Amino acid sequence: MFKTVLFPIDQSREAREAAEVVVNIVQKYGSKLVLLSVVEEPAADSPNGDAMSSPEKVAQLLETAKSLFAGQGISAEALERQGKPAFTICDVADDIGANLIVMGCRGLGLTDEGSTDSVTTRVINLSPCPVLVVP
Repeated sequence: MFKTVLFPIDQSREAREAAEVVVNIVQKYGSKLVLLSVVEEPAADSPNGDAMSSPEKVAQLLETAKSLFAGQGISAEALERQGKPAFTICDVADDIGANLIVMGCRGLGLTDEGSTDSVTTRVINLSPCPVLVVP
């Protein structure tokens, strides 16, 4: 059913909590797991950019995640991309033929003000496959 699962990760608590759900799905369905970290292009007026824009930080995050899943007996492929998170997540899902995207949710899209800025909401609306949102 879910041959390929895409799990976009960042350093948030919500992503760590969603990892448990990913483990259950991948083990139950024998899915291929693809981890994705999206580095947002720094704004022109931002002198230093975001802390996650460091290639070393992203590589460390992906290696830590791969180790976490390896500890559960799950082999994962890790991808790093640069761009707007929601669009990049959906593009990668399409490129790899993902059958499911699993995302943690910060709850920012639950308010009228946050709904247009929520990466999760944008992914749900643009995704080429089902999206499981882990609160």
